[in-house]
Amino acid sequence: MSANPALVRNMLRTYGRQATTARRLARYKRTLRAAGAEDQVAISREARRRELVQKVAAEIVESLIVTGSENPVVEDIKRELERTFKTAFIFAYPPEDQDLQIFKVLGENNAVEATGNERVRILEALWHIALEKVDETMI
Repeated sequence: MSANPALVRNMLRTYGRQATTARRLARYKRTLRAAGAEDQVAISREARRRELVQKVAAEIVESLIVTGSENPVVEDIKRELERTFKTAFIFAYPPEDQDLQIFKVLGENNAVEATGNERVRILEALWHIALEKVDETMI
């Protein structure tokens, strides 16, 4: 019996999104436990806004970039990153791993993983671009 490639691809995409969501929830739970979620501090309106911008930017970087969201803000961030480095990127979480992998697209069927300082530079640029875009689009 043969499987329809489109159905297999769809099933793998769904599994990838579920795995990404599970990792994000696990990270969120660890953060809450470490920070003592019950502590409430009165902070200024600007500090709350900054915190919200950072949370939304983190959500975009951690999940929407990887899952290929069709959100216009996510698309703008990807385009800006590609313009900055003059190359296309593929972002992926390998199964059973917590670290994001970044691949530079060199040709139609060729990609190389970014590692070391290059990976750090790409992640820093991605974070700054995401912060700027989210800050611009938030009311």
